[in-house]
Amino acid sequence: MTNILIFTIFIAIIFGIKSPAPLTHLATAQQYPDPETIKRNPAKLDEATKLIYSRFNSISSLFHEDAMDDLGFCMKNITAEWNEAFDFSGDTKFLSNCIQKTNGNILQRLCTAADIKFYVTVLSEAEKQGFKITNYIKGNKNCNLKSWVSGCEPGWACSVEKDTEVDLKNKDEIPFRTSDCQPCCEGFFCPTGLTCMIPCPSGSYCPLARLNPKTNMCDPYRYQPPPGATNHSCGGADVWAAVVNSREVFCPAGFFCPSSVEKYSCQSGHYCRLGSTSQTKCLQLATCNKEASNQNITAYGLITCGGLTLVLLIFYNCTGQVISTREKRKEKSREAAAQSAKELAQERWKAAKENAKRKAVGIQTSLSRTFSRRKPAISDTSKDPIPSSRDENEDQNNLTMMIHDLEDDPESHDGFSVEIGDKHLKGSKPKKLHTRSQIFQYAYGEIEKEKAMEQQNGDLTFSGVISMATDTTMRIRPRMEVSFKDLTLTLKGKKKHLLRCVSGSIYPGHVSAVMGPSGAGKTTFLSALTGKASGCTVNGSILINGRDESMNSYKKIIGFVPQDDIVHGDLTVEENLWFSAKCRLPANLSRADKVLVVERVIESLGLQHIRNSLVGTVEKRGISGGQRKRVNVGLEMVMEPSLLILDEPTSGLDSSSSQLLLKALRREALEAVNVCMVVHQPSYSLFRMFDDLILLAKGGLVAYLGPVKKVEEYFSGIGIDVPERVNPPDHYIDILEGMVKCSVNYKELPVKWMHHNSYPIPQDMRDSDSSESGQDSVGGSSTSAAHQSYAVELWQEFKLFVQMKNDDFLSYFKRRKDLSNRVTPGVLRQYRYFLGRVAKQRIREARLQAVDYLLLLIAGISLGTLAKVSDENFGAVGYTYTIIAFSLLSKIAAMRSFTLDKLQFWRERSSGMSCFAYFFSKDTIDQFNTVIKPAVYLCTFYYFNPPRSSIVDNYIILLCLLYCVSGFAYALAIYLEAGSAQLWSVLLPVVLTLIATQDNEKGSIIPFIKKFCYPSWALEAFLVANAERYRAVWLLTRCAAIAKRGYDLRDWKFCLIRLMVAGLAFRILALFLLVAFQKK
Repeated sequence: MTNILIFTIFIAIIFGIKSPAPLTHLATAQQYPDPETIKRNPAKLDEATKLIYSRFNSISSLFHEDAMDDLGFCMKNITAEWNEAFDFSGDTKFLSNCIQKTNGNILQRLCTAADIKFYVTVLSEAEKQGFKITNYIKGNKNCNLKSWVSGCEPGWACSVEKDTEVDLKNKDEIPFRTSDCQPCCEGFFCPTGLTCMIPCPSGSYCPLARLNPKTNMCDPYRYQPPPGATNHSCGGADVWAAVVNSREVFCPAGFFCPSSVEKYSCQSGHYCRLGSTSQTKCLQLATCNKEASNQNITAYGLITCGGLTLVLLIFYNCTGQVISTREKRKEKSREAAAQSAKELAQERWKAAKENAKRKAVGIQTSLSRTFSRRKPAISDTSKDPIPSSRDENEDQNNLTMMIHDLEDDPESHDGFSVEIGDKHLKGSKPKKLHTRSQIFQYAYGEIEKEKAMEQQNGDLTFSGVISMATDTTMRIRPRMEVSFKDLTLTLKGKKKHLLRCVSGSIYPGHVSAVMGPSGAGKTTFLSALTGKASGCTVNGSILINGRDESMNSYKKIIGFVPQDDIVHGDLTVEENLWFSAKCRLPANLSRADKVLVVERVIESLGLQHIRNSLVGTVEKRGISGGQRKRVNVGLEMVMEPSLLILDEPTSGLDSSSSQLLLKALRREALEAVNVCMVVHQPSYSLFRMFDDLILLAKGGLVAYLGPVKKVEEYFSGIGIDVPERVNPPDHYIDILEGMVKCSVNYKELPVKWMHHNSYPIPQDMRDSDSSESGQDSVGGSSTSAAHQSYAVELWQEFKLFVQMKNDDFLSYFKRRKDLSNRVTPGVLRQYRYFLGRVAKQRIREARLQAVDYLLLLIAGISLGTLAKVSDENFGAVGYTYTIIAFSLLSKIAAMRSFTLDKLQFWRERSSGMSCFAYFFSKDTIDQFNTVIKPAVYLCTFYYFNPPRSSIVDNYIILLCLLYCVSGFAYALAIYLEAGSAQLWSVLLPVVLTLIATQDNEKGSIIPFIKKFCYPSWALEAFLVANAERYRAVWLLTRCAAIAKRGYDLRDWKFCLIRLMVAGLAFRILALFLLVAFQKK
């Protein structure tokens, strides 16, 4: 590939020069001066020089189409680049000198296409030898073992015989050129083994060599004069190839060469790179000493770093200040509204009681006058001062209807006024709630009403008081009665029963407790009720309101509180509750009602004083464990469920906190919520607050299921009495554990319960012997499994694993009808909510973000200082390390987006929140880092070791690279555990980058893999952007290097597109994994 490339380039040079007619059929005697004429008339020299220059300047216009196609991969604009390489308009003195030196026979000494072909062969052979031989020689017509004229030596050239025609385009035959051998002209180079000259391009320095008596070398070149040839002096340049093999013909660094025969020192305040034709002025703040090869722009890097730091500080501080100010204003408004509502409620309640005593009126009339919502309309009551009993009933019914209408739609035009305490006529002018103060005043007014009613009516709410006063039904949520019959759960592939023969019901408006010893299947029972039991075979039936429906069809109105406190630690208590409420409450619910719901939950759970405190994490201390537990429960209460399942909500709570929590749950039950919870060792007072008890024995069998009030009666009937001063639930659990002996064997309790309710008893439980075997079966040890070989067990386990994964995968895409009759916010609206939450989390992670930026700065300084950009490989080493370091640091940072809150996402996803909104909100906020991080890295790497490519090109490449690797990190973080994901994120960039730097060997799979490696695309983009800046004398180096790696200068944008498409594909994969492979 390399020899074809160099031959194409050189042949393009030769095709631009036509042979003169008198000497080589190129021009007539009138066009090109005769050599003798030039000698006699020096004025003709200028005419000859101009003619030769015009030949050089028209090189590119004479290219063949195939030559242009061959060079397109390393030159975007072949015409412009070759004109620039051989533009001698600045100084044609070297042409005039060569014409004089050769007596006007310059064109007879130029190499033909056949000479170039031979030279390419020599270069390719030397390359195969690793350039171990300084002057690689190969025989030809003019230079061989029999004939070796002085023109065959490096730096020398000869002419064809006089009056001999030369076809410079002839590729097949080298002309016989052995006459008048002379040293090569300045500005030309004469290869070893050839007797012709080739012009040196712009950016080269090709003077005549001088013999160094100490080394016997022809400085500045690498050849020696032939030994014993006293009449043979040092000639001109002998080679132009890649910079590795012909560095001596490149204009030295720290100097600039306007032409190939002139060299000047770079002045102070300027810098000159290797192969420069002019000196470049340094930037204002850069330091450039005399003969500087590059400018020191570290100051600009420091300024850029300082500017970025200042901008980020301002952004984070201002954003945090805005959020803080907003929260403070909201808090002041809320506190003022709460205080006002509290004072107003106390005054009116006091007035209501006095009025009731004085006038002996019912509580309803007092409440309607004191706690009405709207200002009364002026009405004429003098016509009917004493209403009849029928009118009183109508007034009561109208009052009740208005109360329920008000609770259903607080923004309706009907109902009551918060300010005035008398009833009004329908159709009066409404007062809409617009401001934050009005909304909080409304919410706290309602809360204070409920508190006041509780003082008179125990646990009843405001709605309950009105219902009792008017004898009408209260507003309730959709009812969910859950019945289960012969519910049995068995582990797939085994005979182990987790739950067995459970029958019964849990009812709306009841608070049911699930109790039992450890391992009795309490959590499994709750998981079965909510449809979350995975990896099990479910037998029996679960009916919802008497119908066989899937629980997933009601998940929008089912709340499940897990045993672990899965709460966002970097959000405040109020922010956690508000987010759950916004995403899970009906979309058409007004903001005022949402505020009321959230404030009521905060009030009932006793979270007022910590509402603005961060929940905290393991690393960062926040609220206490008991408070965190209540927040965990509050996340489900704010969505106003119809079925609320809680797994050990009182664990870790003290007695007072447990009672506070249970009171809040009973308040939920008053609105027809079906509450079922697992509890451990409740106190007697707490135990009496439950309506129903589900007592499970070991093996998932029911020992009792019924009202709490009748549990002692039942156990007394079978001979189990509770001793004095012993808590009944503790006594029953001790019996089921076998710790307390009684008249009945604890293993027989499930059978007695079945007898008591006339349930069918399994055959293995009919007598005590079979019962023991049944319990063994419940224990789940399969005797036949012991006789199976290890290979069979392994194969069965594998099949079971595949079957479970397949079932889980299909379950995510199974469409179920939504029967909850609740329309929650859509994806776009949830996306907005998620976006706000993630933005707050990122702002509070400012210190962690600062560490990421600091690591990038350190990496940039290290690589910019140690991995110097080399002109020989266009900075490939530095860019290779950049890809590894930048990819690794970016991946680790991007993985945090999905590893830190996996548990929270699984909980939110199972409750019906959109995984699309979750994913895209995370990705949207992470684009801030995609924009900032490349600039942070480049402000040290680029300014400490500036390549020739622009900083804009480097920034765009790093931006596309970061977009690609962050998508890859998402997929790793979602599918793998945190430790495994981090290991892969470190390993993959290194391995893939090493593959990307391997040479393309025939028969190897490496070239195929490189096509799909993102480091290969990024490295190609970096090198192509940098190589494009190497022009003129660098053309051979650029084309050879690009050809060796298989790159194409035209593919820069294509590489960026591939990086962006790969990033998008990785994000699609990550989203698919998020939806299809989430943990249940």
